[in-house]
Amino acid sequence: MNFENIITEKDGRIATVTITRPQALNALNAATIRELSEAFEELGNDADVRAIILTGAGEKSFVAGADIKEFSDFGEEKATELSRKGHESLFNKIENLKKPVIAAVNGFALGGGLELAMSCHIRYASQNAKLGLPEVTLGLIPGYGGTQRLPRLVGKGLANEMIFSAKMISAERAKEIGLVNEVFSAEDLLPKAKELAETITKNSPMAIAKAIEAVNLSDGPEGFEREIKSFGELFEMDDKKEGVAAFLEKRKPEF
Repeated sequence: MNFENIITEKDGRIATVTITRPQALNALNAATIRELSEAFEELGNDADVRAIILTGAGEKSFVAGADIKEFSDFGEEKATELSRKGHESLFNKIENLKKPVIAAVNGFALGGGLELAMSCHIRYASQNAKLGLPEVTLGLIPGYGGTQRLPRLVGKGLANEMIFSAKMISAERAKEIGLVNEVFSAEDLLPKAKELAETITKNSPMAIAKAIEAVNLSDGPEGFEREIKSFGELFEMDDKKEGVAAFLEKRKPEF
């Protein structure tokens, strides 16, 4: 995969996607969103890839927001389409990918950058990370899922505080409120993300895909039914047969 704004690398069963626009603090422009969409589509269909890490180039910024210059003169119709297209082509695609995506948040994760991190299944952050949704300072609201995913992660009260005030929070505060899973030094961030990814790749990819689907429905009434159906469906799949056989034979499963 050859791109201008991102780099994709594979190391065994783990793929790393790095946003490389350091001159713009890795801000999301239309081209970068398109390239990310294509990369995740390809990696999602790559049978050799079991887990994906998403990060930004350098230590200053994961993604510092959207590229405001691109939409500064939009009207309602174009702005609505911008938001809808972003949801459908990238943010929802990552959230619903059948492979776990770990965000390695290295530095600023603001606006669309935080929304991108929140679309990932797991978030690790560096100690220098700063996270926030500053859209109301522009007379806007988050348009790539921020008003929906942030309350699910931290609750409505804290989400309202972050969105209404537009203030940035530290990585440690983000961990306290459940916005990120763990905080590491800048040097340890990617190794720790890869360590987690390696652990994940040892487990059943079929079961993980079903778990992602069920967890994504956990905020609605259909979540329980999806869990029940997925639990049953897995009994007909090879991974369950291998996992149970390995357990009974006192050996490690080979998925």
